[in-house]
Amino acid sequence: MSADVRHAERAVVIGRWIVEATLGGADEIAILGGICERLNAAGVALVRASVANDLLDPTFQARGVRWVRDSGGIEEPFVRRDDGTAIDNYTGSPFYHLLQGDASMLRWRLDASFARGTIRMLDRLQDEGVTDYVAFVEGVNTNVRMSLGRGIVASWATDAPEGFRDDEIALVEGLMPLLALVFMLWTTNRVGRTLITTYLGADAAERVLAGNIVRGRAEPIRAVVWFSDLTGFTRISDTVPAGAVLSLLNDYAEAQVEAIEAQGGHVLKFIGDGLLAIFPQADAADACRCALEAAAEGRRRIDALNARRSAAGLAITDTRVALHVGELLYGNLGSPRRLDFTVLGPAVNEAARIEALCASLDQKVVVSSAFAEAAGPARGRLVSLGRYAMKGVARPQELFTVDPG
Repeated sequence: MSADVRHAERAVVIGRWIVEATLGGADEIAILGGICERLNAAGVALVRASVANDLLDPTFQARGVRWVRDSGGIEEPFVRRDDGTAIDNYTGSPFYHLLQGDASMLRWRLDASFARGTIRMLDRLQDEGVTDYVAFVEGVNTNVRMSLGRGIVASWATDAPEGFRDDEIALVEGLMPLLALVFMLWTTNRVGRTLITTYLGADAAERVLAGNIVRGRAEPIRAVVWFSDLTGFTRISDTVPAGAVLSLLNDYAEAQVEAIEAQGGHVLKFIGDGLLAIFPQADAADACRCALEAAAEGRRRIDALNARRSAAGLAITDTRVALHVGELLYGNLGSPRRLDFTVLGPAVNEAARIEALCASLDQKVVVSSAFAEAAGPARGRLVSLGRYAMKGVARPQELFTVDPG
């Protein structure tokens, strides 16, 4: 039996294993490791393999997995969009050279003829005993991928004295379409979850992914409602360039979101310069405590942010926060094909009315009487501001703020 026939049979066996393992739930690390182990068992002296692809992610630009003989598979550190060092490392890699051209494969023999000093990574691999390195790109049509790249890139390295044989390269190349499908399946899953979480928040995203995608399907919950906005935003937006306004909104949103999420709150939406969030903890007193802690942490973050922006000569602002407790409907609202996952109920409107009083009361945090009653031990942190009438609310109610002491 010729080597070509043997490798063709092995390719079929390995390909079937790839499909069965993927359908059984094996992730990319397990799949790449299984492929490399089976190739080594077939006589291909692999010492290293790596697979990578672009991501559609607000924070990360790319991801990959790597397998090394004697140590197994690992996930490569994700490449952050703002990480100049990681991007510089990428431009000094074989993948960068492959993707800059139109070729689907590039090969570097790391023998005496290899010209060092061009690709730093290959210099290092040659020092480690690698004799041959081949990289492939498996193109993926834009109809089935959610990123800007060409597709999936993979590299294979050997320390066999004579490098890869032609039939070994053909065997590895034959596995690339299946490997690309595996990575696209997992990447699409990851990107889908990331996008839903990015735009809906973690809790709403999990509910949607669990099947709650039907209009009108909403769950009654009791939760703390957080409603906040920025002070003097209209004046700022009229006096600074649009790009600076966007930067300002991002800075102050980040300070609030991180404080809210650190205390178990869920940010549901941004409304211009406003922010709507809930604290749905089962214990009402605990939800109130978490909301107050988030307000305090948000205050510290905004004070630090204002110091940084002032030092940089940038416009600064502040936040006004209203906290309320009430019964809500938590679920889908909209048309059959365009939904918003949010909360509805009088408590949301009342929180907005309370927030509107912050300016006239000269307070940065104002909470409702319902919040004060539900706060349990945290009630001792609140002081009364008196009773006030609010537009759209039937009766005046007592409002509170955090005791400065």
